[in-house]
Amino acid sequence: MVSILSRINGSPAQAEPGLFQGFTDIGRTGRSGSVQYEASNDIYTIAAGGENIWGRQDAFSFLWKKTAGDLCLTADVRLEGRGRHEHRKAGCMVRGGLGADAPYADVVVHGDGLVSFQYRLARGGGTAEVKSALKAPVRLQLERHGDQFSVSLAKPGGPFQPVATITIRLADPVYAGLGVCSHDSSEIESARFSRVKLQERGAVPDSVRRIESTLETIDIATGERCIVHRALEHFEAPNWSRDGQYLVFNSNGRLYRIPVSGGEPELIPTAGHGPCNNDHGFSPDGTELAMSCHLEDHGSIIYVVPVGGGKARRITEKGPSYWHGWSPDGGTLAYCARRNGEYDIYSTPAAGGAETRLTAAAGLDDGPDYSADGRHIYFNSERSGQMHIWRMRSDGSQQQQITSDTEFADWFPHPSPDGQWIVFLSYSGEVQGHPADKDVVLRLMPVEGGDVRTLAILFGGQGTINVPSWSPGSDRVAFVSYLRVGPRGPVKSWRNFPAAEFGSQ
Repeated sequence: MVSILSRINGSPAQAEPGLFQGFTDIGRTGRSGSVQYEASNDIYTIAAGGENIWGRQDAFSFLWKKTAGDLCLTADVRLEGRGRHEHRKAGCMVRGGLGADAPYADVVVHGDGLVSFQYRLARGGGTAEVKSALKAPVRLQLERHGDQFSVSLAKPGGPFQPVATITIRLADPVYAGLGVCSHDSSEIESARFSRVKLQERGAVPDSVRRIESTLETIDIATGERCIVHRALEHFEAPNWSRDGQYLVFNSNGRLYRIPVSGGEPELIPTAGHGPCNNDHGFSPDGTELAMSCHLEDHGSIIYVVPVGGGKARRITEKGPSYWHGWSPDGGTLAYCARRNGEYDIYSTPAAGGAETRLTAAAGLDDGPDYSADGRHIYFNSERSGQMHIWRMRSDGSQQQQITSDTEFADWFPHPSPDGQWIVFLSYSGEVQGHPADKDVVLRLMPVEGGDVRTLAILFGGQGTINVPSWSPGSDRVAFVSYLRVGPRGPVKSWRNFPAAEFGSQ
């Protein structure tokens, strides 16, 4: 049976197409849209005009359901025919109202195959977007967890890959559904939506939300993000093993290893220390791990332990001391430490011995990591009045600022093993410190400074990329992203729908 819901005299017709409650032309579409629902195949075909879903005013056709709280909307989307414009769009949307200038979040497929996460933060504001590394055909997934919106995509036969997570505050109720625009108000374009699922989780009080941690890798050339491990628990700060086979992270005061291909984390058995924090990493030859662990009355103390586990050897006598870098020749550790009320950068022999103070500027200096040739140490400092990336010679001389964009506060620079790049974490410029649970950006720049490129937009901060996490080949970076999710079943039942089979774009 086929049912048709179309616009009549500017108002939605009364019908219930599948999952949805209404169909509305948003803004000045030029041509009225229509929707056809094939109940036997559970397929929606939407035909629409409209100039765009963009800027401060939208013009498109929207098939919607009024809802509230957490939700997950997924669909396979295929724009029909060759089309007249490369920027015609079709996708999944959650909208704060049916006005043309309403705030919203969506994930849309463009006529040229581009897939993007679009959003408007406030009524009448401008539209921003995050372009996905994946091109259509893909399965779209748009999730809402309170004020957090996440987009993920799945290629045919593959798992979902994250695109971005952004805080977008939409007051309930909201309108969740499917939207199409032709990008030409004089023309009609159509899109076909199949395997549409709308999971409504309802309102979730903050008091019962839990942290979901996701260990990911990102390809710096393509921007594709891959999930290694996800769990409803808090874990942090991945390091990539020197042989490229596994990752190390910390959780609940212990260190764990996991294959890069995924699997179950394995505890690294160590002894002779207190609970470990998120400052840890490999020796250049891959045989040892440096780790920062809390010792009663001393704060964080640096230890070294065999990579497979064993008795920990204490390195620093004073605390707090937080490890961040190991010189390429294996001889020296660099770390952040508080001495006499000031946090500065220090170094000490890897075998143990006297420490050397490398910075003395007023304000916090943190996150030291060695360049691939060992000649420089990169670190973050607030001495200019805002946290930015700096560089100095490994003996502490010739200290110079590398980043200066006041829009961002930059933390934890990590040079790539091939000596070409620095990856670092950026908060919004007004954020103080490096707290958890913030919208943050992973950014990439040449080691000598220059143009900065966004790698990933996510919810995280503390624990995301505190320590070196480059792959040995310098082509990928590991990091941890987070979500604050409501009570629900196993993670896999929420995210990993069966792989899709798609028609041509």
